[in-house]
Amino acid sequence: MSPYFGACHCGQVRFRIDAELVELTVCDCSLCAKKNAVMTQVHESALTILAGEDALTEYRWNTGVARHFFCSTCGIYPFHRKRSAPDSYGVNVACLEGFDASAVPLRKADGKSMSVVGD
Repeated sequence: MSPYFGACHCGQVRFRIDAELVELTVCDCSLCAKKNAVMTQVHESALTILAGEDALTEYRWNTGVARHFFCSTCGIYPFHRKRSAPDSYGVNVACLEGFDASAVPLRKADGKSMSVVGD
């Protein structure tokens, strides 16, 4: 397992993940469907923010449990704190340098049924 380095578009937010990426997900909740991100789940201990933590803007919706983070400069979504696994992050694999998403299985997550507050 080698580390993966990631960044938002402008490079202000940079991070590292130390985890084996064995599955990718796409979610059909209203937020994920609009941002169209492909994500992987990593334990909180596997994600290290290297730069730009102060540039992150947090967005919460619906139940307010999941915490979605965006770069306040370029608007890119690098990761979110998961509602379904509170000790983990969902990481946007498009932000990872040199990562080949086609080499990892993709699963569709049913986010619509997790909503307890109407959209």
